[in-house]
Amino acid sequence: MLLFQLQFLEKQMNFFKYIKAVGTGPKGNRNLDKDEMIDAMEQMLEQKIYPEQATAFLLGWRLQEETNEEMCGALEAFNKYIKRTPITNSIELGNPFDGKRKRPYLFPLIAKELKNFDLNLVISGDLVQPAKNGITTKDTCLNLKLEDNIHFFDRADYFKELSALTQTRKRLGLRTGFNTIEKLLNPGNSAYAMTGAFHKPYVKKYLNLFGAHYEKLMIVKGEEGTCEFFGKSKYWLMVDGEIQEFKIDPEDYGINYTDVWENISMEEMQEVMANPSEELKKLVKLNAALVLVAANRASDLKEGYALLSK
Repeated sequence: MLLFQLQFLEKQMNFFKYIKAVGTGPKGNRNLDKDEMIDAMEQMLEQKIYPEQATAFLLGWRLQEETNEEMCGALEAFNKYIKRTPITNSIELGNPFDGKRKRPYLFPLIAKELKNFDLNLVISGDLVQPAKNGITTKDTCLNLKLEDNIHFFDRADYFKELSALTQTRKRLGLRTGFNTIEKLLNPGNSAYAMTGAFHKPYVKKYLNLFGAHYEKLMIVKGEEGTCEFFGKSKYWLMVDGEIQEFKIDPEDYGINYTDVWENISMEEMQEVMANPSEELKKLVKLNAALVLVAANRASDLKEGYALLSK
């Protein structure tokens, strides 16, 4: 018992240098190198430190702003623990783990549109994380009847170490670097992926962080951080080493969907999914067309929409 206590104390002291690196202040702060970040993540994921130490590090790291090297190191550490189950012909739809509040998820209806294209949708979810406290993909998948081309991965099963930090993150109550990294963990070994970014600086960050893990990665200016859009939007792709931007305007397709909620309930989402309006059906089709582009089934949004309209 004494030896265990001494070993635990030694690990705590070892982790203190990482807290000091991100939490000393402008004059004393420094960025961690890749190996240091891997070590810090492993200690947190294996809970070799106290929760207070983890939250102190996560808060300081967020305020300091994460570097690409640090984020890549964190993702590399995550990959050591993730249990993957390959889903053929699949695209991962990377959604935030703090949920949605203003509008319903569209992926249950998108899946219906894509039934004839031999394309599977991989959705990852867990208990709600800070800071929005909306309806999660896990809530949605557990409470709706899903098409058989939707494959839901519960993080409590495929990455239990990160899932186990939920309460620690909730006590902190703020977004951290985890919110960025966890959006695309590729539990289905998908070749293609989409995720959302509201702020343009995150487009480059996501492409640099996740791009090498997929044949094609699309970043969408989506609703509430998802890759689903409801009005004018944009998407970005890395083409020949350059980030290219493409515009989306539903009005070009005669679509004008305006329904919005202050805080949508699961019952309201179930009703919308069961009885979608004609405008929502058209909007879903346009979103499905974008998925076809991301999965290399269509060259652009116009072609994708035409394929779905046949």
